[in-house]
Amino acid sequence: MAVAYLCLGSNIGDKVGYLQQAAKRLTESGMITIVRSSAFYETEPWGNKNLDWFVNIVLEVKTKLSPRELLDLCKNTEIQMGREKVSTKEYEARKIDIDILLYGDLTINEPDLKIPHEHFHERAFALVPMLELIPDYVHPKYKKSLLQLHEELETLDDVFLYGTRVDI
Repeated sequence: MAVAYLCLGSNIGDKVGYLQQAAKRLTESGMITIVRSSAFYETEPWGNKNLDWFVNIVLEVKTKLSPRELLDLCKNTEIQMGREKVSTKEYEARKIDIDILLYGDLTINEPDLKIPHEHFHERAFALVPMLELIPDYVHPKYKKSLLQLHEELETLDDVFLYGTRVDI
């Protein structure tokens, strides 16, 4: 089984409830097992400061799915929960967003699947929860630890502990 890290975020309605619902749906698929989770973090929106703040969490999961199959499971979960993609390139409000940050030690660079996630090293909302789970991880492309990448962020968006871990 592969170990992967998923970043979940919501900035509409019952944010924590939507994150819990998404995690439950992912596990109920029978295709992943949640090993552990970060705490919940309230985070400033990235890419569009006019949006409501997010609540984010990172899940460490085990799966037999391939990276492509895991991506499909994440996207299908978003759709089942009512996520609608806006056709513009602007970042939009969303009930749920699920991104694959890491999948084992794989590096994938396809148009719609990039592992490690192509922007997670630039985003405090992903780095802070990842620091909680795997602080010694070294990014394969940048050859820097998560702590070093976090310290080098040009824009340190606000990230606040929102709540402790809960059973997911």
